[in-house]
Amino acid sequence: MLNIGLLGAGRIAAVHARTIFAHPASQLAAVSDFLPEAAQKLASEFGAEARSTEDIIADPAIDAVLIATPTDTHSDLIEAATSAGKAVLCEKPVDLNIDRARTCQARVAATGRPVMIGFNRRFDPNFALLRTSLEAGEIGVPELLSITSFDPAPPPLGYVRASGGMFRDMMIHDFDMANFLMGAAPVSVMAVGASLVDPQIGAAGDVDTAVVTLRYSDGRIAVIRNSRRAAYGYDQRVEILGSDGMLQAENVLENTVVKSTAHGVTGAKPKYFFLERYMPAFTAEWDAFVKAVEDGGAMPVTLDDGVAALAMAEAATRSHQAGQPIALADI
Repeated sequence: MLNIGLLGAGRIAAVHARTIFAHPASQLAAVSDFLPEAAQKLASEFGAEARSTEDIIADPAIDAVLIATPTDTHSDLIEAATSAGKAVLCEKPVDLNIDRARTCQARVAATGRPVMIGFNRRFDPNFALLRTSLEAGEIGVPELLSITSFDPAPPPLGYVRASGGMFRDMMIHDFDMANFLMGAAPVSVMAVGASLVDPQIGAAGDVDTAVVTLRYSDGRIAVIRNSRRAAYGYDQRVEILGSDGMLQAENVLENTVVKSTAHGVTGAKPKYFFLERYMPAFTAEWDAFVKAVEDGGAMPVTLDDGVAALAMAEAATRSHQAGQPIALADI
């Protein structure tokens, strides 16, 4: 049984608290947060202790920590936890700054402790099956990848200002998914973006609508589309065209009922947001982490994967600002 310390007590931390608590091989031992009352509230729901972050990291009885704190604390906490001998699962991204993330990468490598980055979408049953089919060669050589990721509504403006921007906060999931499916990082990134949903997002220096084109060394192409607004729900789709066919992962709907009448054919909308859409993925992600820690095997999503996705987000940010493609080698 792994004793787990949860760092953070916000919305995503509460999701993780449930998966930790429900897993037969892990128990939530302690929770910390910069708001002690938030830590106490979440800890009490699961029979855990509310403690300081420093106490949790220093406690030899804590086997692993899950980091669900603000992004600008991630690298520091990863380094502190691994230096203390802990295994770590950290929410994306590794950091807002690519140089700081690479420093973290080097320091963690020196400790030899395992770190997993929380790209939960790799564990979505549909995307995982698509990857399995792709690896089995069922559509030949993948040539053109299309990833659609639209949120139903924009986040609060305060979140936007602290997020690091759409490319680092939202599209970073899709950068990792592209690497997961294409099996390699691209050589160049071209991004265009605009503030079409909320002018205040633009005033805060961010975009809420963007398209990124990734080009690979062998000529393959991936296109990622993001928007902070889709009136019909949480739109999450992947399509990959190969030399012998196509694989598609469609939206998960509220239900599977389709009504066909003389007036037309109608069906349900996609599930509304990530908590409904990706709970099975969060559960599978935690199970994979626990098994890797118990078995001493490789983490299925590594710190290197996290740094690679962040480098692509940095390239997209620079490309949008410069209006031209950015070579990933220059990041």
